[in-house]
Amino acid sequence: MRLVLKSITRGPILYWGKRRMGGSGPFIPILGFASCVVFIYLSFGDLWPAYPVGPAWSFVQRNGTRFVLDGKPFYINGWNSYWLMDHSADYQRKHKASAMLEAGSKMGLTVCRTWAFNDGAHNALQVSPGRFEENVFRALDHVIAEAKAHKVRLLLSLVNNLKAYGGKDRYVKWAWEEASTESLEFMAWSGLIASLFQTMLTRKNTVTGVEYRNDPTIFAWELMNEPRCMTDPSGDTIQEWIEEMSAYVKSIDKNHLLTVGLEGFYGPKNPKRLTVNPADWAADLGSDFVSNSKVSHIDFASVHIYPDHWLVLIAHRSFEDKLTFVSKWMLSHIEDGHHELNKPVLFTEFGLSNLNKDFQPSQRDWLYKTVYDIVYKSAQKKGAGGGALMWQLFVEDMDESNDDFGIVPWQRASTYKLITEQSCKLAKLRGAIEESQNLKELCLQKQ
Repeated sequence: MRLVLKSITRGPILYWGKRRMGGSGPFIPILGFASCVVFIYLSFGDLWPAYPVGPAWSFVQRNGTRFVLDGKPFYINGWNSYWLMDHSADYQRKHKASAMLEAGSKMGLTVCRTWAFNDGAHNALQVSPGRFEENVFRALDHVIAEAKAHKVRLLLSLVNNLKAYGGKDRYVKWAWEEASTESLEFMAWSGLIASLFQTMLTRKNTVTGVEYRNDPTIFAWELMNEPRCMTDPSGDTIQEWIEEMSAYVKSIDKNHLLTVGLEGFYGPKNPKRLTVNPADWAADLGSDFVSNSKVSHIDFASVHIYPDHWLVLIAHRSFEDKLTFVSKWMLSHIEDGHHELNKPVLFTEFGLSNLNKDFQPSQRDWLYKTVYDIVYKSAQKKGAGGGALMWQLFVEDMDESNDDFGIVPWQRASTYKLITEQSCKLAKLRGAIEESQNLKELCLQKQ
Protein backbone atom coordinates (compact mmCIF):
# COMPACT_ATOMS: atom_id res chain seq x y z
CA MET A 1 0.00 0.00 0.00
CA ARG A 2 2.85 2.38 0.78
CA LEU A 3 4.33 2.07 -2.70
CA VAL A 4 1.02 2.94 -4.30
CA LEU A 5 0.60 6.02 -2.14
CA LYS A 6 4.12 7.22 -2.91
CA SER A 7 3.55 7.01 -6.65
CA ILE A 8 0.31 8.94 -6.28
CA THR A 9 1.66 11.75 -4.11
CA ARG A 10 4.96 12.30 -5.87
CA GLY A 11 3.35 12.68 -9.30
CA PRO A 12 1.27 15.86 -8.84
CA ILE A 13 3.57 17.56 -6.31
CA LEU A 14 6.97 17.11 -7.94
CA TYR A 15 5.79 17.49 -11.53
CA TRP A 16 3.92 20.73 -11.07
CA GLY A 17 6.44 22.16 -8.64
CA LYS A 18 9.28 21.84 -11.14
CA ARG A 19 7.44 23.10 -14.24
CA ARG A 20 5.78 26.22 -12.82
CA MET A 21 8.09 28.44 -10.80
CA GLY A 22 6.71 31.92 -11.47
CA GLY A 23 3.42 33.79 -11.74
CA SER A 24 0.80 31.58 -10.15
CA GLY A 25 3.50 29.05 -9.25
CA PRO A 26 2.52 28.41 -5.61
CA PHE A 27 -1.10 27.90 -6.52
CA ILE A 28 -0.64 24.94 -8.84
CA PRO A 29 1.47 22.81 -6.47
CA ILE A 30 -1.10 23.41 -3.75
CA LEU A 31 -3.91 22.53 -6.14
CA GLY A 32 -2.08 19.36 -7.15
CA PHE A 33 -1.48 18.41 -3.52
CA ALA A 34 -5.12 19.10 -2.59
CA SER A 35 -6.33 16.95 -5.47
CA CYS A 36 -4.03 14.18 -4.33
CA VAL A 37 -5.29 14.33 -0.74
CA VAL A 38 -8.91 14.21 -1.91
CA PHE A 39 -8.13 11.24 -4.13
CA ILE A 40 -6.42 9.32 -1.35
CA TYR A 41 -9.21 10.05 1.12
CA LEU A 42 -11.94 8.97 -1.28
CA SER A 43 -10.03 5.86 -2.31
CA PHE A 44 -8.53 4.66 0.95
CA GLY A 45 -10.08 6.66 3.77
CA ASP A 46 -11.87 3.69 5.28
CA LEU A 47 -8.53 2.02 5.99
CA TRP A 48 -7.69 4.59 8.67
CA PRO A 49 -10.68 4.84 11.02
CA ALA A 50 -10.92 8.07 12.97
CA TYR A 51 -10.55 7.44 16.71
CA PRO A 52 -12.04 10.03 19.04
CA VAL A 53 -9.54 12.03 21.06
CA GLY A 54 -10.78 12.09 24.65
CA PRO A 55 -9.22 13.00 27.98
CA ALA A 56 -5.78 11.55 28.67
CA TRP A 57 -5.87 8.23 30.49
CA SER A 58 -3.90 7.37 33.61
CA PHE A 59 -2.20 4.05 34.24
CA VAL A 60 -3.90 1.64 36.62
CA GLN A 61 -1.65 1.21 39.65
CA ARG A 62 -1.81 -0.68 42.91
CA ASN A 63 -1.79 0.51 46.49
CA GLY A 64 -1.25 -2.45 48.78
CA THR A 65 -4.03 -4.95 48.16
CA ARG A 66 -6.09 -2.75 45.83
CA PHE A 67 -5.93 -1.57 42.25
CA VAL A 68 -6.23 2.21 42.01
CA LEU A 69 -7.00 4.59 39.17
CA ASP A 70 -6.79 8.36 39.55
CA GLY A 71 -6.67 7.96 43.31
CA LYS A 72 -9.80 5.78 43.53
CA PRO A 73 -10.12 2.01 43.99
CA PHE A 74 -10.44 0.22 40.65
CA TYR A 75 -12.57 -2.94 40.83
CA ILE A 76 -12.62 -5.11 37.74
CA ASN A 77 -15.54 -6.81 36.08
CA GLY A 78 -14.07 -8.14 32.86
CA TRP A 79 -13.82 -10.96 30.40
CA ASN A 80 -11.59 -13.05 28.17
CA SER A 81 -11.66 -12.97 24.37
CA TYR A 82 -8.39 -14.64 23.43
CA TRP A 83 -9.06 -14.27 19.70
CA LEU A 84 -9.01 -10.49 19.16
CA MET A 85 -5.60 -10.22 17.47
CA ASP A 86 -6.12 -13.34 15.38
CA HIS A 87 -9.43 -12.08 14.00
CA SER A 88 -8.11 -8.56 13.47
CA ALA A 89 -5.39 -9.99 11.20
CA ASP A 90 -8.11 -11.18 8.81
CA TYR A 91 -9.95 -8.41 6.96
CA GLN A 92 -13.17 -10.44 6.74
CA ARG A 93 -13.22 -11.14 10.50
CA LYS A 94 -11.71 -7.91 11.78
CA HIS A 95 -15.08 -6.36 12.61
CA LYS A 96 -15.74 -9.12 15.16
CA ALA A 97 -13.01 -7.78 17.45
CA SER A 98 -14.38 -4.25 17.27
CA ALA A 99 -17.92 -5.50 17.91
CA MET A 100 -16.79 -7.50 20.95
CA LEU A 101 -14.98 -4.55 22.53
CA GLU A 102 -17.96 -2.29 21.91
CA ALA A 103 -20.34 -4.86 23.42
CA GLY A 104 -18.11 -5.37 26.46
CA SER A 105 -18.01 -1.63 27.06
CA LYS A 106 -21.79 -1.36 26.84
CA MET A 107 -22.02 -4.08 29.50
CA GLY A 108 -19.88 -1.96 31.81
CA LEU A 109 -16.91 -4.32 31.57
CA THR A 110 -13.60 -2.60 32.20
CA VAL A 111 -10.83 -5.10 31.33
CA CYS A 112 -10.48 -7.67 28.56
CA ARG A 113 -7.79 -10.34 28.70
CA THR A 114 -6.52 -11.43 25.30
CA TRP A 115 -3.55 -13.11 23.65
CA ALA A 116 -0.63 -10.96 22.51
CA PHE A 117 1.10 -14.10 21.24
CA ASN A 118 0.92 -16.38 18.23
CA ASP A 119 4.18 -18.16 17.67
CA GLY A 120 4.68 -20.04 14.43
CA ALA A 121 1.00 -20.94 13.96
CA HIS A 122 -1.65 -19.69 11.51
CA ASN A 123 -1.66 -15.87 11.46
CA ALA A 124 1.58 -16.03 13.45
CA LEU A 125 2.82 -12.85 15.07
CA GLN A 126 6.30 -14.33 15.54
CA VAL A 127 7.02 -16.55 12.56
CA SER A 128 10.51 -17.53 13.74
CA PRO A 129 12.79 -16.36 16.56
CA GLY A 130 12.95 -12.58 16.46
CA ARG A 131 11.10 -12.32 13.13
CA PHE A 132 7.63 -10.79 13.35
CA GLU A 133 4.84 -10.51 10.82
CA GLU A 134 4.07 -6.80 10.50
CA ASN A 135 0.47 -7.32 9.36
CA VAL A 136 -0.30 -9.30 12.53
CA PHE A 137 1.45 -6.72 14.71
CA ARG A 138 -0.78 -4.12 13.04
CA ALA A 139 -3.74 -6.28 13.99
CA LEU A 140 -2.68 -5.99 17.64
CA ASP A 141 -2.24 -2.24 17.12
CA HIS A 142 -5.84 -2.19 15.92
CA VAL A 143 -7.07 -4.12 18.97
CA ILE A 144 -5.40 -1.67 21.35
CA ALA A 145 -6.76 1.35 19.47
CA GLU A 146 -10.27 -0.12 19.42
CA ALA A 147 -10.09 -0.91 23.13
CA LYS A 148 -9.16 2.71 23.89
CA ALA A 149 -11.97 3.97 21.66
CA HIS A 150 -14.47 1.87 23.63
CA LYS A 151 -12.91 2.70 27.03
CA VAL A 152 -11.80 -0.86 27.72
CA ARG A 153 -8.38 -1.75 29.12
CA LEU A 154 -6.44 -4.84 28.09
CA LEU A 155 -4.63 -7.54 30.04
CA LEU A 156 -2.18 -8.84 27.45
CA SER A 157 -0.78 -12.34 27.87
CA LEU A 158 2.69 -12.65 26.32
CA VAL A 159 3.38 -16.40 26.08
CA ASN A 160 1.37 -19.61 26.27
CA ASN A 161 2.36 -22.66 28.29
CA LEU A 162 -0.13 -24.71 26.26
CA LYS A 163 0.39 -25.78 22.65
CA ALA A 164 -2.30 -23.53 21.19
CA TYR A 165 -0.88 -20.65 19.15
CA GLY A 166 2.64 -22.05 19.39
CA GLY A 167 3.14 -22.10 23.11
CA LYS A 168 6.11 -23.21 25.16
CA ASP A 169 6.77 -26.19 22.88
CA ARG A 170 7.37 -23.86 19.94
CA TYR A 171 10.05 -22.01 21.88
CA VAL A 172 11.67 -25.27 22.92
CA LYS A 173 11.80 -26.36 19.29
CA TRP A 174 13.33 -23.05 18.34
CA ALA A 175 15.84 -23.08 21.20
CA TRP A 176 16.99 -26.67 21.04
CA GLU A 177 16.53 -29.34 18.41
CA GLU A 178 16.49 -31.90 21.20
CA ALA A 179 15.80 -30.67 24.72
CA SER A 180 16.64 -33.21 27.41
CA THR A 181 14.24 -32.14 30.15
CA GLU A 182 11.41 -29.72 30.61
CA SER A 183 13.33 -28.06 33.46
CA LEU A 184 16.17 -27.23 31.09
CA GLU A 185 13.66 -26.12 28.47
CA PHE A 186 12.38 -23.33 30.68
CA MET A 187 15.81 -21.74 30.98
CA ALA A 188 16.94 -22.62 27.46
CA TRP A 189 14.37 -20.41 25.82
CA SER A 190 14.57 -17.49 28.25
CA GLY A 191 16.71 -15.61 25.72
CA LEU A 192 14.07 -16.01 23.03
CA ILE A 193 11.36 -14.85 25.45
CA ALA A 194 13.44 -11.82 26.44
CA SER A 195 13.75 -10.86 22.78
CA LEU A 196 9.97 -11.16 22.38
CA PHE A 197 9.35 -9.02 25.46
CA GLN A 198 11.75 -6.32 24.23
CA THR A 199 10.02 -6.18 20.85
CA MET A 200 6.52 -6.18 22.32
CA LEU A 201 7.03 -3.58 25.02
CA THR A 202 8.81 -1.10 22.76
CA ARG A 203 6.44 -1.56 19.81
CA LYS A 204 5.13 1.77 18.47
CA ASN A 205 1.44 1.45 17.63
CA THR A 206 0.92 2.30 13.96
CA VAL A 207 -2.61 3.54 14.69
CA THR A 208 -2.08 5.66 17.80
CA GLY A 209 1.63 6.42 17.52
CA VAL A 210 2.15 5.40 21.18
CA GLU A 211 4.68 2.80 22.30
CA TYR A 212 3.00 -0.09 24.07
CA ARG A 213 4.98 0.53 27.25
CA ASN A 214 3.63 4.08 27.35
CA ASP A 215 -0.02 3.24 26.62
CA PRO A 216 -2.40 3.18 29.62
CA THR A 217 -4.96 1.30 27.50
CA ILE A 218 -2.92 -1.73 28.51
CA PHE A 219 -4.00 -2.56 32.05
CA ALA A 220 -1.21 -5.07 32.67
CA TRP A 221 1.12 -7.66 31.16
CA GLU A 222 0.90 -11.38 31.91
CA LEU A 223 4.16 -13.33 31.65
CA MET A 224 2.64 -16.66 30.64
CA ASN A 225 -0.75 -18.30 30.45
CA GLU A 226 -0.85 -21.12 33.04
CA PRO A 227 2.89 -21.85 33.57
CA ARG A 228 3.69 -25.42 34.61
CA CYS A 229 6.89 -27.45 34.90
CA MET A 230 5.94 -30.97 35.97
CA THR A 231 9.50 -32.33 35.75
CA ASP A 232 10.42 -30.04 38.63
CA PRO A 233 7.51 -30.23 41.09
CA SER A 234 9.64 -28.46 43.72
CA GLY A 235 8.77 -25.22 41.94
CA ASP A 236 12.38 -23.98 41.81
CA THR A 237 12.55 -23.84 38.00
CA ILE A 238 9.42 -21.75 37.53
CA GLN A 239 10.33 -19.56 40.50
CA GLU A 240 13.71 -18.73 38.97
CA TRP A 241 12.14 -18.07 35.58
CA ILE A 242 9.54 -15.69 37.05
CA GLU A 243 12.20 -13.79 38.96
CA GLU A 244 14.36 -13.40 35.86
CA MET A 245 11.62 -12.51 33.40
CA SER A 246 9.70 -10.16 35.69
CA ALA A 247 12.86 -8.19 36.42
CA TYR A 248 13.55 -7.96 32.68
CA VAL A 249 10.05 -6.69 31.87
CA LYS A 250 10.24 -4.06 34.61
CA SER A 251 13.64 -2.90 33.34
CA ILE A 252 11.90 -1.92 30.09
CA ASP A 253 8.43 -0.93 31.28
CA LYS A 254 7.93 0.64 34.69
CA ASN A 255 4.47 2.00 33.82
CA HIS A 256 2.40 -1.16 33.69
CA LEU A 257 1.34 -3.70 36.25
CA LEU A 258 2.68 -7.24 35.84
CA THR A 259 1.29 -10.63 36.81
CA VAL A 260 2.45 -14.21 36.30
CA GLY A 261 -0.61 -15.93 34.79
CA LEU A 262 -0.95 -18.65 37.44
CA GLU A 263 -3.84 -21.03 37.90
CA GLY A 264 -3.46 -20.64 41.66
CA PHE A 265 -2.39 -24.10 42.81
CA TYR A 266 -0.42 -24.46 46.04
CA GLY A 267 2.95 -26.22 45.72
CA PRO A 268 4.49 -29.06 47.76
CA LYS A 269 5.97 -26.74 50.41
CA ASN A 270 2.67 -24.98 51.12
CA PRO A 271 0.38 -26.58 53.73
CA LYS A 272 -2.69 -25.36 51.83
CA ARG A 273 -1.96 -28.02 49.22
CA LEU A 274 -3.73 -30.47 51.53
CA THR A 275 -6.76 -28.35 52.37
CA VAL A 276 -7.47 -26.07 49.38
CA ASN A 277 -6.05 -27.65 46.21
CA PRO A 278 -8.65 -29.58 44.19
CA ALA A 279 -6.61 -32.82 44.39
CA ASP A 280 -3.11 -34.18 45.05
CA TRP A 281 -1.96 -33.70 41.45
CA ALA A 282 -2.26 -29.92 41.74
CA ALA A 283 0.78 -29.70 44.03
CA ASP A 284 3.01 -31.46 41.47
CA LEU A 285 2.79 -28.98 38.57
CA GLY A 286 5.89 -26.97 39.45
CA SER A 287 4.11 -23.81 40.55
CA ASP A 288 3.16 -22.36 43.92
CA PHE A 289 0.67 -19.53 44.21
CA VAL A 290 2.24 -17.80 47.19
CA SER A 291 5.96 -18.01 46.38
CA ASN A 292 5.44 -17.24 42.67
CA SER A 293 3.24 -14.24 43.45
CA LYS A 294 5.58 -12.90 46.15
CA VAL A 295 8.28 -12.03 43.60
CA SER A 296 8.97 -8.33 44.06
CA HIS A 297 8.39 -7.34 40.42
CA ILE A 298 4.98 -9.06 40.32
CA ASP A 299 2.28 -6.51 41.11
CA PHE A 300 -0.78 -8.71 41.53
CA ALA A 301 -1.66 -12.37 41.78
CA SER A 302 -3.68 -14.28 39.19
CA VAL A 303 -5.97 -17.25 39.78
CA HIS A 304 -8.17 -19.44 37.55
CA ILE A 305 -11.39 -21.24 38.52
CA TYR A 306 -12.50 -24.46 36.75
CA PRO A 307 -14.30 -26.65 39.29
CA ASP A 308 -15.75 -29.10 36.79
CA HIS A 309 -12.38 -29.86 35.15
CA TRP A 310 -10.36 -29.95 38.36
CA LEU A 311 -12.78 -32.10 40.35
CA VAL A 312 -13.64 -34.48 37.54
CA LEU A 313 -11.51 -37.32 38.97
CA ILE A 314 -13.30 -37.19 42.31
CA ALA A 315 -16.41 -39.35 42.19
CA HIS A 316 -19.86 -38.30 43.36
CA ARG A 317 -19.15 -34.57 43.40
CA SER A 318 -22.43 -32.72 42.98
CA PHE A 319 -22.72 -29.30 41.43
CA GLU A 320 -23.33 -27.90 44.91
CA ASP A 321 -20.01 -29.43 46.00
CA LYS A 322 -18.30 -27.66 43.14
CA LEU A 323 -19.74 -24.30 44.17
CA THR A 324 -18.56 -24.95 47.73
CA PHE A 325 -15.09 -25.60 46.35
CA VAL A 326 -15.21 -22.34 44.36
CA SER A 327 -16.05 -20.34 47.47
CA LYS A 328 -13.29 -21.95 49.51
CA TRP A 329 -10.79 -21.55 46.65
CA MET A 330 -11.52 -17.86 46.16
CA LEU A 331 -11.60 -16.95 49.84
CA SER A 332 -8.30 -18.73 50.43
CA HIS A 333 -6.55 -16.74 47.71
CA ILE A 334 -8.09 -13.44 48.78
CA GLU A 335 -6.85 -14.20 52.30
CA ASP A 336 -3.35 -14.86 50.89
CA GLY A 337 -3.48 -11.59 49.00
CA HIS A 338 -4.13 -9.76 52.24
CA HIS A 339 -1.94 -11.66 54.74
CA GLU A 340 0.86 -13.21 52.66
CA LEU A 341 1.32 -10.98 49.63
CA ASN A 342 -0.09 -7.53 50.34
CA LYS A 343 -1.17 -7.53 46.69
CA PRO A 344 -4.49 -7.62 44.80
CA VAL A 345 -5.79 -10.98 43.59
CA LEU A 346 -7.44 -11.05 40.15
CA PHE A 347 -9.42 -14.12 39.11
CA THR A 348 -8.34 -13.98 35.47
CA GLU A 349 -10.35 -16.98 34.23
CA PHE A 350 -13.50 -18.67 35.47
CA GLY A 351 -16.01 -20.77 33.63
CA LEU A 352 -18.12 -23.91 33.37
CA SER A 353 -18.07 -26.39 30.50
CA ASN A 354 -21.26 -27.23 28.64
CA LEU A 355 -19.88 -30.72 27.98
CA ASN A 356 -20.54 -31.88 31.53
CA LYS A 357 -23.05 -34.74 31.62
CA ASP A 358 -25.37 -32.89 33.96
CA PHE A 359 -24.86 -29.44 32.44
CA GLN A 360 -27.73 -26.96 32.61
CA PRO A 361 -27.37 -23.29 31.54
CA SER A 362 -28.63 -22.26 34.97
CA GLN A 363 -25.51 -23.85 36.50
CA ARG A 364 -23.37 -21.34 34.68
CA ASP A 365 -25.46 -18.55 36.18
CA TRP A 366 -24.93 -19.99 39.66
CA LEU A 367 -21.17 -20.13 39.11
CA TYR A 368 -21.10 -16.53 37.88
CA LYS A 369 -23.19 -15.39 40.84
CA THR A 370 -20.92 -17.20 43.31
CA VAL A 371 -17.80 -15.59 41.84
CA TYR A 372 -19.36 -12.15 41.58
CA ASP A 373 -20.73 -12.17 45.13
CA ILE A 374 -17.33 -13.04 46.63
CA VAL A 375 -15.56 -10.34 44.60
CA TYR A 376 -18.17 -7.75 45.57
CA LYS A 377 -18.08 -8.62 49.28
CA SER A 378 -14.30 -8.35 49.22
CA ALA A 379 -14.53 -4.96 47.53
CA GLN A 380 -17.05 -3.76 50.09
CA LYS A 381 -14.60 -4.67 52.87
CA LYS A 382 -11.66 -3.10 50.96
CA GLY A 383 -10.17 -6.58 50.64
CA ALA A 384 -7.67 -8.08 48.21
CA GLY A 385 -10.25 -9.43 45.75
CA GLY A 386 -9.57 -7.15 42.79
CA GLY A 387 -12.07 -8.56 40.32
CA ALA A 388 -12.85 -11.43 37.95
CA LEU A 389 -12.72 -12.13 34.21
CA MET A 390 -15.12 -14.71 32.77
CA TRP A 391 -13.88 -17.23 30.20
CA GLN A 392 -15.04 -16.34 27.64
CA LEU A 393 -17.17 -14.04 25.44
CA PHE A 394 -18.00 -14.03 21.74
CA VAL A 395 -20.30 -12.22 19.37
CA GLU A 396 -22.64 -14.07 17.01
CA ASP A 397 -21.49 -16.45 14.26
CA MET A 398 -18.17 -17.45 15.82
CA ASP A 399 -18.68 -21.17 16.35
CA GLU A 400 -15.30 -21.96 14.75
CA SER A 401 -13.49 -20.10 17.56
CA ASN A 402 -15.76 -21.03 20.46
CA ASP A 403 -15.07 -23.70 23.04
CA ASP A 404 -17.23 -25.42 25.64
CA PHE A 405 -17.00 -22.41 27.98
CA GLY A 406 -17.80 -19.54 25.60
CA ILE A 407 -21.02 -17.57 25.56
CA VAL A 408 -22.70 -14.79 23.66
CA PRO A 409 -23.98 -13.10 26.83
CA TRP A 410 -27.05 -11.32 25.48
CA GLN A 411 -28.46 -14.61 24.19
CA ARG A 412 -29.40 -15.58 27.77
CA ALA A 413 -31.16 -12.78 29.65
CA SER A 414 -30.36 -14.10 33.14
CA THR A 415 -26.63 -14.31 32.41
CA TYR A 416 -26.60 -10.85 30.86
CA LYS A 417 -28.34 -9.47 33.92
CA LEU A 418 -25.81 -11.02 36.30
CA ILE A 419 -22.89 -9.57 34.36
CA THR A 420 -24.27 -6.06 34.02
CA GLU A 421 -25.46 -5.90 37.62
CA GLN A 422 -21.93 -6.74 38.77
CA SER A 423 -20.57 -3.95 36.57
CA CYS A 424 -22.94 -1.46 38.18
CA LYS A 425 -22.32 -2.61 41.74
CA LEU A 426 -18.53 -2.31 41.40
CA ALA A 427 -18.77 1.02 39.56
CA LYS A 428 -21.01 2.40 42.28
CA LEU A 429 -18.49 1.38 44.96
CA ARG A 430 -15.82 3.55 43.36
CA GLY A 431 -18.21 6.35 42.39
CA ALA A 432 -17.56 5.82 38.69
CA ILE A 433 -21.07 5.61 37.22
CA GLU A 434 -21.18 9.29 36.25
CA GLU A 435 -17.77 9.00 34.54
CA SER A 436 -19.05 6.81 31.68
CA GLN A 437 -22.00 7.28 29.37
CA ASN A 438 -22.31 3.51 29.01
CA LEU A 439 -22.43 3.06 32.79
CA LYS A 440 -24.97 5.86 33.18
CA GLU A 441 -27.26 4.30 30.60
CA LEU A 442 -26.72 0.80 32.01
CA CYS A 443 -26.87 1.46 35.75
CA LEU A 444 -29.24 4.35 36.22
CA GLN A 445 -32.02 2.49 34.42
CA LYS A 446 -31.56 -0.42 36.87
CA GLN A 447 -32.26 1.81 39.86
